[in-house]
Amino acid sequence: MRLPVAGPPGPAQRLRATLGFVVPPLVAASERLVSHPRISELYPEYLAAMHGVIRASVPLMDTARTRAAALAGGDPVAAGVAAYLEAHIPEERGHDEWLLDDLAVLGVDRAEVLARIPSPAVATFVGVQYYWVLHHDPAAVLGYVAVLEGYPPSKALVDGLIARSGHPRKAFRTMLAHGVLDPRHRDEFDAALDALPLSEAREATVRLSALSSARMLTEVLHEVVDGAERRWAAAA
Repeated sequence: MRLPVAGPPGPAQRLRATLGFVVPPLVAASERLVSHPRISELYPEYLAAMHGVIRASVPLMDTARTRAAALAGGDPVAAGVAAYLEAHIPEERGHDEWLLDDLAVLGVDRAEVLARIPSPAVATFVGVQYYWVLHHDPAAVLGYVAVLEGYPPSKALVDGLIARSGHPRKAFRTMLAHGVLDPRHRDEFDAALDALPLSEAREATVRLSALSSARMLTEVLHEVVDGAERRWAAAA
């Protein structure tokens, strides 16, 4: 009996392998935040920072979908990107409102969150994607999606965070929901990526976008902790 021979890795597997080089710093930044002795105070700051990212994610994907659709007639990759985003965008819509609801449970007014100027790290995280989508290739947005959907929080992590922070479980709706939704979204993304007839150059674009996204998300997490620690030191 001959065992089936595994084929070469596809684009999704190659992308995950590449991200393996930048995921350890991202995990370390996340661990620095969730294990912080003042996580009770940091958690609302984390939610506010992530709101700055998530509120821009659907508009970003919609911009990429529109540009990909405009190119789709002579470009099967663009057609595939447009089709994937057309299906995925509705599943992401309203998640910024979930974050505002979580913050409201913690007594943070939504108007206060919306009035904050997003940090340079948050703006860069999303902003470079707009540049690539509008001025290079709308397929770049797939690298951004790969990072946001690729590493969902485990239930154990969220349960531990709830216990250490002392905040009510209702304030963790977004994290708990993404722990359930994102594994399916990740599988759907990987299938969509593998179905695209990507050239080497276009696969490199997605890879660069994903690396940038992972690095900028790492920076956002460190920024949350560093900013809070500076404020605490100034107030001491």
